[in-house]
Amino acid sequence: MKRIVASVGLVALGASCIQSASAQGFLKGPDGSKPWSVSATLRGFYDDNVSSIPDDFPLAPGEEEDSFGFEISPAARFVWDMQQTMISLDYKYSYKYFDNRPVYNDDHNDQSHTFNAILSHAFNERYAIRASDSFVLGQEPDLLRAGDTFATFQRISGDNIRNYGQIAFDADLTRLFAAEVGYANVYYNYDDDGPGSRSAYLDRLEHSVRLDGKWKVSPTTTGILGYTYNQVDYTADELIGYGLGGVDVTPYYSDVRNSRSHYFYAGVDHAFTPDLSGSLRAGGRYIDFYNDPSGESTVSPYVRGSLRYFYAPESFVEGGLGYDRTPTDVAFNPTAADLTLDADTFTIFGTVSHKIATKLYGSLTAQFQNTAFNGGYADGETEQIYLVGVQLEYRINQYLASHVGYNFDKLESDLGRSFDRNRVYVGVTASY
Repeated sequence: MKRIVASVGLVALGASCIQSASAQGFLKGPDGSKPWSVSATLRGFYDDNVSSIPDDFPLAPGEEEDSFGFEISPAARFVWDMQQTMISLDYKYSYKYFDNRPVYNDDHNDQSHTFNAILSHAFNERYAIRASDSFVLGQEPDLLRAGDTFATFQRISGDNIRNYGQIAFDADLTRLFAAEVGYANVYYNYDDDGPGSRSAYLDRLEHSVRLDGKWKVSPTTTGILGYTYNQVDYTADELIGYGLGGVDVTPYYSDVRNSRSHYFYAGVDHAFTPDLSGSLRAGGRYIDFYNDPSGESTVSPYVRGSLRYFYAPESFVEGGLGYDRTPTDVAFNPTAADLTLDADTFTIFGTVSHKIATKLYGSLTAQFQNTAFNGGYADGETEQIYLVGVQLEYRINQYLASHVGYNFDKLESDLGRSFDRNRVYVGVTASY
């Protein structure tokens, strides 16, 4: 029965995997005896580019790029796991205080909220359903993204919202064939309104409907043939540019970048050993920007793969890669006659979590993303983002742990907005 529940949906790997892995010890409380847990983290930090300011960006008098600060973060989790049904709820609040007020901030603090909910149910040995929702209100780009790719790389002040919900139904039609149908919805609402703002470029609602056919080649291998319909509706209704054709000047608004896409792909899920498993999807995408005056439509490749290996008790390595067309915060320049509609994005990422000693744990994360823009003044230009994070955690006892870590972000941009960002932190977490 648990096999059926676990098989529902596709696993999305990325930065979120680290958060999931580090939280596994708190699913039923530190001692495993109760379905709920609470925790609180106190952390001090130093950030040498807290606002992700591009190199050589002119700052106003009194403004500083770097800042010391502290973070207070309480959290709570509840997991109810029965034989056929599992319900998981967790909430995390974060308050950060900056000694130097970040550029674009109204005050010296940031506040973020993260809420996740999961419901899975196996009706019987053949049919199962899984639904989940993830809500975030925050400022950091790695917190606001819904998948593995970044649409914007800079920290964004204000109460920015991202909500990602999905539901999937899995059915074993015969002993060898199964089908899965799913729906996903992503909502973005950035706080900085107005023409040329991130709201104008990135506020959107994404709908995705998926149908996968599955062929059980062997007990460890499943072949996939699938189709996904995706629709992106930009919701800000803000001015993002002008069409400069001839003597006429046509204003362009956010919804000029609306699109409809059709994905066709084949793939495989395979368990090489009980501790090593992988997944691959590869195919093509037809995308139509139906509001674009130029009638832009095109076909592009689509690839997504992941691998996970538990190589020792409480130690694992996982990673993945992907290639797709994605939204971007680059859109318009007055010297161009058209808009940047989206970007071709390649990303590769990995995580290692290792038990170093009895009470000492370490983790390393890394990600690389290459973005090539389509259309507008940025057509053919590229950006590369490099992300590295390392953390050491010492578990003093089942209720108390200390940690120290470092994060490095580097953006190399053809558009003149390159930056480096270094963050170090040290803290303690109490849990019950």
